[in-house]
Parts: sequence; structure tokens; C-alpha cells
Amino acid sequence: MTTVRRAVLTLPAAPLGPDNPLPALRPPAGAGGHAVDATTFAELPRDMARGIGRAPLRSLLPVPVRDGYGRERTPTDLDTIVIENDRLRVTVLPGLGGRVHSLHHKPTGRELLYRNPVFQPAAFALNGAWFSGGVEWNIGATGHTTLSCAPLHAATVRAPDGGPMLRLWEWERLRDLPFQVDLWLPEDSDFLYVGVRIRNPHERPAPVYWWSNIAVPEDRRVLAPADAAWHHGYERGLRRVPVPTSEDGTDRSYPRNSSHAADWFYDLPEGQRRWIAALDGDGTGLVQTSTDPLRGRKLFVWGTGRGGRRWQEWLTEPGTPGYAEIQAGLARTQLEHLELAGGAEFSWLEAYGPLAADPAAVLGEDWAAARADVERTLAVALPRAAVDTAYIAWREGAADTAPDEVLATGSGWGALEVLRGGHELPGTPFPESTIGPDQEPWRELLRTGVLPPPAEGSAPGAPLVAAPWRDMLETAPADPSTEYHLGIAQWHAGDRAQAVRSWERGLKEATVRWPLLYCLAVADREDGHPDRAAERFTEAFTDHEGQDRPGQDRQTEARPGHDRWGENRPGQDRSGENRPGPGRSGQARPGQDGPGEPSPTPSPARRSRRCSPSAAPGAHGPCGPASRNRPADAVPSGCSKRGCCSPRAGGTRPAPSSTRASRSRT
Repeated sequence: MTTVRRAVLTLPAAPLGPDNPLPALRPPAGAGGHAVDATTFAELPRDMARGIGRAPLRSLLPVPVRDGYGRERTPTDLDTIVIENDRLRVTVLPGLGGRVHSLHHKPTGRELLYRNPVFQPAAFALNGAWFSGGVEWNIGATGHTTLSCAPLHAATVRAPDGGPMLRLWEWERLRDLPFQVDLWLPEDSDFLYVGVRIRNPHERPAPVYWWSNIAVPEDRRVLAPADAAWHHGYERGLRRVPVPTSEDGTDRSYPRNSSHAADWFYDLPEGQRRWIAALDGDGTGLVQTSTDPLRGRKLFVWGTGRGGRRWQEWLTEPGTPGYAEIQAGLARTQLEHLELAGGAEFSWLEAYGPLAADPAAVLGEDWAAARADVERTLAVALPRAAVDTAYIAWREGAADTAPDEVLATGSGWGALEVLRGGHELPGTPFPESTIGPDQEPWRELLRTGVLPPPAEGSAPGAPLVAAPWRDMLETAPADPSTEYHLGIAQWHAGDRAQAVRSWERGLKEATVRWPLLYCLAVADREDGHPDRAAERFTEAFTDHEGQDRPGQDRQTEARPGHDRWGENRPGQDRSGENRPGPGRSGQARPGQDGPGEPSPTPSPARRSRRCSPSAAPGAHGPCGPASRNRPADAVPSGCSKRGCCSPRAGGTRPAPSSTRASRSRT
């Protein structure tokens, strides 16, 4: 009998801390770690080059940077959801990206995954905080998802076989796409089934990235059905190499044989069954397989060098054995993104379970024989046809089924987008009741056309940058908070000159000036004006500190690191610049009838705001990772896991479309 239940897991855990309140305007440190140089790019297969060049991540906006975590670990209760039958026990962390923390095989008493005995964030996710161990669901763009340490919606649903199933779902904000992960254990099955669906509810096509990342003990041999792989060593190169033995005679299927961090993206032949396995000295371990759409398979190793060992220590507690990662993704490599047409979806099924192969074969020097034995053993344990049949049963009979009992609640961003777009998403409800304080001002903008200003002396809330929200901000009554948000949306769209103009307009009426000064300082720095940037950073810091001094006509009691942003915040951002947040003004922009009523026809002043010449486009992102939380001697040159987990550099923003510009000029 299969059950799904709530439980609590107690681990030594470091505090996750608050998100960085500053908008992610600058590129993340380490951006470009997954890039390739021009010579390499020109030599790649055409379809791979298209995937690598498809819609590179231009910034992390609207996602916040998570750099408030610490290093002091104390026993902490973590909410879990346990899926269990007579063969397997699966522990899921719904509040931490839906991570599968443990996959325990009951007949043998073996843990099939690398299970981290602590919760210790480090700056590896696209937006900062990430932790190692288990199975993670990476969506969005190249790297570890921004949802690594975020809560997901979770509920029970009826599985295809009639038993209980756990559904996880959320709205991914980098690409504005909803997704779901359904996990169930058929009765008496040794395999965990995972159905995944990504939907594009928009009319436009969207770039899509997905990799299921599985941590396994590094004292394993990793096998996949390929004779070659695309090797990426974080030095802007990507080349096809033989596997398992490299040109120097080293067998790279054993993670401990590599001295530096590297990726091997296995080049699976067309028609080949998709699988990857990590087996120990007796031929037993974990195998992951899937339906054909999940094409890619990968091995990541930290390496045995000083940097790799240091990172392994940093992410857990002393004495914990090391780990490697085996992965499965939609594309051939993690540098690529696929295109998902408007109104379409990607869906597939994965299976995770134990494998017991002939150790003499799978550990032998004959690579073809080793692979063949894994494939033969897998065909007996879980035939390929059974996986295909399970996928059809799930997709046609369960994927759209409405949830039964809600077990956990994610963010309100999906509810806000469904409210705005009227999207129909069977199986993944985003009820309006999940809208919280971060989304409430935007719901008010949607309903009334007015973005409510923050409380006196407070900074604005989380930004939104998608085109429909930017359009609403352009016609909303002007105050410093609205100009602040409009500038962020314009910056994200690549219209840096307009962003600066919006921030400068907001600054004229702001009583709390430091958030706008911060944005202008970043713009100056990006545009090559370090002296002016330094002056504005200094002015922002002075204004921020002035909020605390007695005798000021500022109605706020908040101090740096306290409740000015609605929660406890550190007083500095992690890149060393001091944090700012916006003031307010009730005045309308020229051409408006009043603070709450936009005029029917945009005035010349409004039009000039929208269509002035833009600065040269460029890539932008966060204010910097949590460098204070990263060991200084962690990774030597050319061996940067941080690079692995950052978007590619070199992406540029398009200028505003000619249609929009000409419409604004009329």
C-alpha cells in the first residue's frame, strides 16, 4: 500500500535569512562560466549552436538575490512530505524547491542518493542560495534554479493506478512559465515515477531549460549509453571527447579520477533508451531512466584538487563523504535552451530506483560490455515499454486532475499572473487566495491602474518586469515608487536610457531617496562612470543613514538591518554597497489628471518618456553573489562550480521594437 503523509525532518541547518531587497540590476559574478568562445561556437553542430544562442538570460529580474544566509547551524525542523510503499521511502522538502532529500530502498536498507546530513546554503543558484544533496528540479536558465530554496505548492492527487500521488507546482518567474512535478510509487514498485510538465500559456514562444540533478556518492562508477561526450571544463570550451577513457588514458567514469571540476554531457545516439546509473563496487546503486523527450545525460564532478575538496567541505559537515552529480535534461547540454511554442507544453516521465548488475561486467574495462549489462538488468527491472505506458497513463489520466488535499503553499506570483492573463491551467491551480503582501500592490495596479505607494519611509516591494506590467506602469500615475519600478522594468527590457530618466524623475519628488540613488549609481557604474557612481553610492548611503537620526521629518523607526523593507534585512548588500529603498509622491506625471487618473491621451511628456533613444543594450543581473559566504580558496582558476551555476555572459537586450517606438512617436 502506498501512502503520502506530512512529516518533520530535524537537521543542523544554517539560517536562510532574508532576500536581498535591492533589484538584481547587474550580471551575477561568475556569469559566463558556461559560455564558449567564438572559435568553439563556430565549430559546434548547427542545432547545438542555435540552442546555446537561444534567448540567453539577460538578468535575474524580477527574481531577488538570496544572499542573507549564514554559517552557524542549529537543529532545525524542516517540513517534509513522505511517499512510501513496501519497497521505497521518498522524503521531499516542499519548502526547499521540492528537493527529494532521500530515496531509501527498504529491502536492502540502502540510501540510493547522496543525502546531505546538514542544510548549508552557498552561492551556487542563479540567484544565490543553494544546497547540495538529493534530487533537484532545475528550471529557468542554465544553472541551479532560482527556486532552489523557495517553497512550492504541494498537494495530493490521484495517481494513474488509483493510489495517492504528490504534486508539486509553481510559476517560474525568469521565463514566466508554470510547471508541475508529480511523484508516485506504484504499489510494490522499486521505482519512483516522476511526471514533469512545463506549459507555455502565452501566445509567444518561450525558451525552456530543464535538468533533473541527482546527487550520488562519488565512490561510484557512472555509466550511460554513449561512446562520446561533450566535455566542458569551465574554460569557455566545449568539445566532443571519447568516453569513458580520455586522451590521457584516464577512465573518467569514476568521479575520483578527475582532479578539476568538469561536466561530461553524454552524446546518446538517436533511438537509444535514456538512462544513467551510478554503481558501487558490488555492482549495485541508483539508475535513472525516462521517456525519450528527456534527451540529455550528464556527469558533474568536483574534482580531487584543493578547490573541489574545499567546496565539498564547505557544503556539509566534516567527515562527510564526497558526492558527484548525475543529471538528465531536455537538451544535449546545459548550455542549450529549447523553444516552446505558445500554448504548447513539454512533458515526460522519469523513473528512479535501485539496480543490481554483474559487478565483473559493469566495473570491467570493456565499456560496451559494462553498458550492455546495465541495459540488460534495467530491461528486466523496468522495461522501456513500461515507462512509456506509465507516461501515457499519467499524461492522459492524471496530469490534469485537480488536487485533493493541499499540503504546502508556494508563492502568490502564479495567482497574480493567472489573474492578469486569464490562463486556464488544469491540474495546477493558482488561487487568488495565495496572493500575499508582495503581490498585493500589483493586484491593485491591475484592478485600478494605480500602483499603491509604500508606507511612509518604506521601500517598494518586489518588482515585476514583463511587458504587460511595464505597459501598466507607463500609464500609471507618477510617484517615486512607480518611477522606481518602471525604471527597473525598462532596464530589464534593455532600455537603459529610459530607465535612468524614470529614476531621475522619481528622485525629484522622493523623500526617501536612497533606492533611486542606488539604481542610478549602478547605471553609472555600468556605463563607465565610476566617479559619479561612487558619489551616488555615497549619497545613497548618507540618505539611508539619515533615516535613523532623531529630528528628521521621516516617519520611520526602522534602522539598517531592520524592518524598513517589511522584514529583518542586513544593512549592506553583499557586494559591499549600502542598501537603499523608495519614497513616495502623490503627484501625477505631466499629462495626467491627478494621482489616480491617467489622462485619456498620453501627453508629449509621457511619449518622450517612452521613446527617447536607448543606451546600448547589455546584459544585466544582480548586485553580486554572497561572496562573504564563499571560501576564498574554494576553487582554483578554471575549476569554478560557481561558473557552472551562472548564466552565460554575452547576452544582450534587444532595443525596443520599432512598432512600439513608432507608435510612441505618433
